[in-house]
Amino acid sequence: MKIYEGLAGFSPVKNAVVTSGTFDGVHLGHQKILKRIREIARSIHGETVLITFWPHPRLVLYPDEHKLRLLSTFEEKTKLLRQFGIDHLITIPFTKEFSQLSSQEFIRKVLIDSIDTKKLVIGYDHRFGKNREGSFEYLKTNSTSFGFELEEISRQDVDEIGVSSTKIRKSLVSGDVKTAMTYLGRPYELNGIVIKGQQIGRSIGFPTANIHIPNDYKLIPKDGVYAVEALVGGSMYKSMLNIGNRPTVDGTKKTVEANLFDFQGDLYDKQITVYFREFIRDEHKFESLDALKNQLFLDQQHARTIL
Repeated sequence: MKIYEGLAGFSPVKNAVVTSGTFDGVHLGHQKILKRIREIARSIHGETVLITFWPHPRLVLYPDEHKLRLLSTFEEKTKLLRQFGIDHLITIPFTKEFSQLSSQEFIRKVLIDSIDTKKLVIGYDHRFGKNREGSFEYLKTNSTSFGFELEEISRQDVDEIGVSSTKIRKSLVSGDVKTAMTYLGRPYELNGIVIKGQQIGRSIGFPTANIHIPNDYKLIPKDGVYAVEALVGGSMYKSMLNIGNRPTVDGTKKTVEANLFDFQGDLYDKQITVYFREFIRDEHKFESLDALKNQLFLDQQHARTIL
C-alpha cells in the first residue's frame, strides 16, 4: 500500500476505484466497503484508492463541544487498511479551511482533477463537503457530468451488520469488549510504551508493565480488570490488565497496567500491544495489600480460563 500525505504526491492511476471516509476502527461495516472496492478493481483491472482525513473532522470542527475518543490512531488505521489490501491511501489534512469546500468543489478538485476516479463506492448515508451537504442522491443526479460511475453500499447491507463506530465506542466505555470485538471483527487494541511505575505489583508477586498511551484521543475502555493478550517483541503472552486509579494504594492518576503471565525479562521502553478479550471485574479498593494480592491471584486464574 502506498501512502500519500495530501494530494500533491499522488499521480492518477488507471481505473481508480475510490472510497472516502474517516474509517475509525476499520470495523465490519468499513470492511464491507473495502471488500467491494477490491472486487470492482479486480474486475476492471484497476487499483483501489481510499481517501481519509486527519485529524478526525470532529476534532477540528467541534474541539470544545465534547472530547471525542477514537477507536484507532492513524498508525493503527494504516496497519489495518494495509491488511485489507488497499493499493493507495491518501490522507488529506483536515482543516477548517478544507471543511469549507463545497460538495461540488470536493468532487471536482479531489475526485476528478486529482484522482481521476473511475468508480466511487460510498457507504449508506455518507455525506461530504461543507456542512455535509453532499449526498448519494446528489452524486447520482450528477454522475454523468462528473464522468465516473457510482455505487452505494445499501442501507440493508449496513443494517444487516448493525455496526457503527458509535456503537463500538459505547461498548468499550461500558467495558463490553466482547461486543466491541464482534463489531470490529477482531479484539480492540491499545498500543503504547512500557514506562517505569511504582513497582507495587512487583512487591506482591504480580509485576506489571505500566503502559504509556501516547495519543490522548485514543479511547481507553472502562476502568477495571480485563483478560488480554499482550504482544511484545514479536511474542504473544496471555495477560491480565488493570485500568484505573489503583485506590488500594491511594493512586491519584489513571494507569494502564498489564501483568504478563509466564514472562521473564525487562519490559521497560519496549513497545507493547494489548488485545482485549473479556472484562473480569470492576476496580475496587481493598482493605490491604494482602487482600489485593489474593484477589489478583483469583483474577489471574479467571483470565487464564478465559484465554
